Amino acid sequence: MLGILYSLVPMVLWGSIGFAANKLGGDAKQQTMGMTMGAFVFSLVAFILIRPQMNIEVFIFGFIGGLIWAIGQFGQFNSMKNLGVAVASPLSGGTQLVLGSVIGVLAFHEWGKGLQYILGGIAIVLLLIGFYFTAKKDPNSPHIQENMNFSRGLTWLTISTLGYVAYVVLFNDLWNIWFKSKPETLSLILPMSVGMMLGAFILAKGRVTFNKFVFKNMFVGVMWGFGNVFMLLAANAAGLAIALTFSQLGVLISTVGGILFLGEKKTAKEKVYISIGAGLFIIGAVLLGIVKAIA
Repeated sequence: MLGILYSLVPMVLWGSIGFAANKLGGDAKQQTMGMTMGAFVFSLVAFILIRPQMNIEVFIFGFIGGLIWAIGQFGQFNSMKNLGVAVASPLSGGTQLVLGSVIGVLAFHEWGKGLQYILGGIAIVLLLIGFYFTAKKDPNSPHIQENMNFSRGLTWLTISTLGYVAYVVLFNDLWNIWFKSKPETLSLILPMSVGMMLGAFILAKGRVTFNKFVFKNMFVGVMWGFGNVFMLLAANAAGLAIALTFSQLGVLISTVGGILFLGEKKTAKEKVYISIGAGLFIIGAVLLGIVKAIA
């Protein structure tokens, strides 16, 4: 029970990042830079207080992971600018789960039992159907969303998905191959935050306007940091599969937040489509969590 309660924290915090950053304002460069700066401050304080173990290999892995993560987050912020948070969030989470699962099965043979293939296959089909409904538009919609560009948004979504999935593969499959153990979050978040900041700066081509939007978005980085800590607590108390599954359910918060707090206009049909898509995403995510939990 305690593990599930811990899992609710990253679900809420990570699920709120998309609409919180867009509510705070700024372009994708400023949002990514501000978020990484906030993550660095949080990670530095946590490192000083907790003093986790650190060596050169952990630092290098964390630093590289931070660089890759910055690609994923920068792409996600850009996809939200072009698709809207309510659409981009479930699409982003779903594509990560599908691609991550496919890579895990084909490259690292993560599924070894027939039941895993059955449940995993059903989950992927549900996620794909969920993609369709999440992105489905009402042809009779009177709402014209300014600055929305579907094809550009999907391009950024693809970049984001590749970055995030590479990040997950690095800290799960490749880490296990190299270290024969599970990664320790508290040891990684400081070198990760350094890589994240450098990645954000490189992606912005050094052209970031350091104004109030950058510093306001540092709050989002602190949210990310607390989410990481509670994810570690949840994984230790309830298992990684349950912790990851609950964290993915944050897509509900992003979807609802985009509509309620960012004023993203949707027709009644589009709200139904998004609800169906988000519902299918949740079922698919839970099924994949069960697949991971099967020994």
